[in-house]
Amino acid sequence: METTQNQKLNFKKGGSFLIEDTKPEDIFTPEDFNEQHKMIADTTKDFVDKEVMPNVEKLEELNYDLSTGLLRKAGEIGLLSVDIPEEYGGLGLDKTSSMLVAENLGRAGAFAVSHGAHTGIGTLPIVYFGTEDQKKKYLPKFATAQLISSYSLSEPGSGSDALSAKTVATPSPDGKHFTLNGNKMWLSNAGFADVYITFAQVGGDKFTSFILEKGYKGISLGKEEKKMGIKGSSTRALNLDNVDVPAENVIGE
Repeated sequence: METTQNQKLNFKKGGSFLIEDTKPEDIFTPEDFNEQHKMIADTTKDFVDKEVMPNVEKLEELNYDLSTGLLRKAGEIGLLSVDIPEEYGGLGLDKTSSMLVAENLGRAGAFAVSHGAHTGIGTLPIVYFGTEDQKKKYLPKFATAQLISSYSLSEPGSGSDALSAKTVATPSPDGKHFTLNGNKMWLSNAGFADVYITFAQVGGDKFTSFILEKGYKGISLGKEEKKMGIKGSSTRALNLDNVDVPAENVIGE
């Protein structure tokens, strides 16, 4: 584990304590939280108490404006940028801080889903695998919710078996763009997202992701899914009909 002061500590990770000789001091516990950890936890708890909980019933009515407004308020106090490096407008904190934010948002109902979809699967692909230009363009705006992100992987015929996805990205002859065709399902934040991190097959045997923006021609959304719970979280299908995506929007290879 690495603290925010970049001091290396030899804490056990995952379930390794079950199969290795372990000293009590090698297990990370809440007693090991530093002041920064305590501060981010308190900040998150205070935000949930004052901003989210009084609006839980309104959020369950699927109020897009309320959801996006709360995301922007969360961004103002750093709750969207824990995992975003400082050079791109984030806080650049450690994973313990990320987990403390998630833990304290856990009681926030549907808003926790909106927050997690944006800061996790909607942001981390660019943090970990994006180009320098992609990071500069998107991450500062993700940190403030000026742009809100969603994640587009599951399809009507594939979910956890991601490699069986049928959405196809066809490269143009000049290599300047890809044309995407297919249908995606279960996009959290879809109704108010500005960006869709979308996965597709390329060349029949490759699989990669693309940054799609809301205004691209050929993008359409399905109706809101009628769910048993977390009704305040937008969940819709994404339909791609000859959507041209610039080659520079490919994430990774």
